[in-house]
Amino acid sequence: MSLRCRFDTSIVAYPIIVRQVIRHLYCNGVNCPARFLAQGLLKLPMRAFLAHSIRMKESMKNIWVPLSGQVAQQRKVETIANNVANANTVGFKKDQLVFKEHLTALTQGVEDIDIPRKEFSPADFYHTQGVENAMVAVDGSFTIHEQGQFIPTSNPLDIALKGDGFLEVLTPTGVRFTRKGNLSLSRDGELVTDQGFKVLSALEVPPEALREPAAINSFPKPEDRIVKVPTNSTLTVSLDGELLTKDGTIGKLSIVEFADRHALKKEGNSLFITPDEANIVRTDIKTTVNQGFLEGSNVNAIEEMSELIKAHRHFESIQKAINAYDSISGKAANEIGKF
Repeated sequence: MSLRCRFDTSIVAYPIIVRQVIRHLYCNGVNCPARFLAQGLLKLPMRAFLAHSIRMKESMKNIWVPLSGQVAQQRKVETIANNVANANTVGFKKDQLVFKEHLTALTQGVEDIDIPRKEFSPADFYHTQGVENAMVAVDGSFTIHEQGQFIPTSNPLDIALKGDGFLEVLTPTGVRFTRKGNLSLSRDGELVTDQGFKVLSALEVPPEALREPAAINSFPKPEDRIVKVPTNSTLTVSLDGELLTKDGTIGKLSIVEFADRHALKKEGNSLFITPDEANIVRTDIKTTVNQGFLEGSNVNAIEEMSELIKAHRHFESIQKAINAYDSISGKAANEIGKF
């Protein structure tokens, strides 16, 4: 009986092949130096394979938990850095992350508790339900809509909103909402933002229709609500958003509020979008418009820098923990491999 083996240089396949050689010699009653030689060959690869397996298993089991915390701290650093970078951006609202800890024990009921029906050992009383492998995860980020400080500019085209409202503007991708009030006039006399987005006027429909989300399809199109200012006119904006010139009222700014501000999503350039039109509130608006002012960012640069340093220190501490795990597992594998 011949034995055919395809030898592989990998550390996993080599011990298996040597075991096949020993099994073949035993099964055929071979009691010769070849069998003892095969047994000797098995020892060295198995030691290396055992050390490699132990090190990989222990390292991966111990490193994943702090690594998840390190990834979360990296996300926090990125969020804080974005807040600091926009500390001087008009109308910017800072973001904040929410973390959570995933515990396996919280996903299991009382009926899952395992009480062994046997002679107890110390290990039977230490069912951790996987809590030693609890991961840190980013549960999400949310925008803090706190009021920013007013910055006087004496520019009649600058406005600052006081309250929960947003200015409705028309962008190439549709209607968006912003609190960035540094406006200007285009060549066509249209009132636009600093990004060139056109400011919309309020809907001129009965208040009863505004309270009915189903009637939104009957409202005028956004393209028909663009604010236009007559040439060589001095614009005055009242507290409720009415646009006045020497010839009278030319319109009213569309200031809207939201039933749930946390449902708004950022799109960049201080723009927000709402996923549901029913979230928009167009009646009983309490937000006031202040002409000649701009709303600054609600970012406290000193506080954010303190949080940035704290997050960086946490990141370094976790890195030290990962290095310690790797050193311990490496030492254990090397020591075991000597036997």
